[in-house]
Amino acid sequence: MQVAEKDENPATIPLRSPRERVVQALAYEGIAIAVFAPAYALFFGRDATGSIALFVALSAAIFLWSPLHNFAFDLAELRLCGRCASARPQRWRVVHALSLEISAVILTTPIIMAMGNHGFVDALSLDVVLTVAAVGYAYLFHLAYDRFRPVVSA
Repeated sequence: MQVAEKDENPATIPLRSPRERVVQALAYEGIAIAVFAPAYALFFGRDATGSIALFVALSAAIFLWSPLHNFAFDLAELRLCGRCASARPQRWRVVHALSLEISAVILTTPIIMAMGNHGFVDALSLDVVLTVAAVGYAYLFHLAYDRFRPVVSA
């Protein structure tokens, strides 16, 4: 088993398998729930069961929303600009990322309101804080994941 090198021909560099992507996504969400739910419970004085339920619901919503958003964005870009996602210029990558995060906040704020029993302003504020924290967590998680489970070539 050999770790893929940066200087290999891009056509020969292996990608993570669909199975590995599922493992990665489940690990990402599982660790996020294990970290964020207790922090939420502690900070807001909530019980563990309700906190876990809230974060499982948020995780499920994002898990379902993200591929739908990405598909819609990719399709719109293809029809409007005539290019595929892999040819996306840097500024449109920023637009894509921001549109995902903004739409995710719009989707999840009502969940936080309903399940967390928060008013709109508190739920929105919490959602924005969680979004910023999730960006930092995503960076650290994927950095660690790539170190512990590197992509290997045959």
